[in-house]
Amino acid sequence: MKHKTHQIVQALLKKYGYTFSEELGIKLESNTPSALYRWLCATLLFAAPIRNKTAVSAAKALFRHHWTTAHRMLKSTWGERTRVLNRAGYARYDESTSRRLAEISRFLVERYQGDLRKLRVAAKYDPRRERNLLMECKGIGEVGASIFFREIQVIWKENAPFVDQFVLKASRKLGLPTNVRALKKLIPPKKFSQLLAALVRCSLAKDFSGILAKA
Repeated sequence: MKHKTHQIVQALLKKYGYTFSEELGIKLESNTPSALYRWLCATLLFAAPIRNKTAVSAAKALFRHHWTTAHRMLKSTWGERTRVLNRAGYARYDESTSRRLAEISRFLVERYQGDLRKLRVAAKYDPRRERNLLMECKGIGEVGASIFFREIQVIWKENAPFVDQFVLKASRKLGLPTNVRALKKLIPPKKFSQLLAALVRCSLAKDFSGILAKA
């Protein structure tokens, strides 16, 4: 059984083993205000009931316009953001998301000077308080917070190991552990986020049978 589990994990990583922040070119390990802000914007886009590829395309489009900090985002207009999102294929939620981006950016500037590291300090490095403070950002609910912390745990280590129910459900369908600690033991700590991302991607692609066939 251990051998089979190892094969499943390797098949997952081979096909889907890259994080969403990596796909967007966000170097979270830098822990800079810009990297954290870009990941939060991506989180907002991913949290909507829309195709993952569309969310990725929209995030990249926003960043190409150099709206990579809360201060820079606030210099853009609602119309500019809406057009960029629409052209990237995010048409269904372009207007509301454009508004949310401004609301989140204004909140971060007013509360944390645009620096999410200050949110972490305000939470006194307590994972539950960090999550609650993050959800004070309009548009970031339980789903969005889970997306954010799946990858942020690499640098905000007080959150590790963090696994949400979406990941655990995917793990169960592949016959992998549904216990957080047991899941973590399957892979070196540095690759844990890649495993979580792989499980999410596998679930979004509905590729469980394909992965099992390759294992």
